[in-house]
Amino acid sequence: MRLDLWFAFVAATLVIGLIPGPGVAAILGYAIGSGRRTAFASVGGLMLGNLAASTASLLGMGAVLAASTFLFGLLKWAGAVYLIVVGAMGLWRARNAHAVAIRPRMISPRAAFLGNLGVGTFHPKTILFLAAFAPQFIDPSRPYWTQAPVLIATFVIVLALTDSCYAWAASSAGGLLRSPRAQAWAQRAGGGALIFAGLATAAIRR
Repeated sequence: MRLDLWFAFVAATLVIGLIPGPGVAAILGYAIGSGRRTAFASVGGLMLGNLAASTASLLGMGAVLAASTFLFGLLKWAGAVYLIVVGAMGLWRARNAHAVAIRPRMISPRAAFLGNLGVGTFHPKTILFLAAFAPQFIDPSRPYWTQAPVLIATFVIVLALTDSCYAWAASSAGGLLRSPRAQAWAQRAGGGALIFAGLATAAIRR
């Protein structure tokens, strides 16, 4: 594909990645509540989820979701419910903050990876957005199937970089909280961020 179109797509995707959405809110929740390892595991899951969503979008799933209110709602509510449940579990695990000797249970990296894998894969807005957004950067004089993989890889890598910056910053801030009581409050904040991410997902409109 043409380099000018590719650079324009990189710049546009970077802006998208820097704007916090439900995926970033989930990463922040994992980072604050459970630390850097869990945060970066969630980034990896979201990266693979974005890969699946962007591939589905450029293969035509965006048109299917645009036409099906039921399927759009199903994917949206599945992601929203998952985030809210995980956030509520984080709040429940931190309920003994008054007992200084008790450390709150952290969300495992594996659970964070699988959680954000689902969030990224079944985020209908990403699929619809790319279906409408990516064709603007396709050179009509060149084959579509040689350009689409470049756009997919670019989209996934750029978002993974911005997500990693959020994960590093949030986990660094969370790492300053050493006492069990402070960690419990951090986990409360993380659970609240995950619930917010779920509510933001539920509020998505086509």
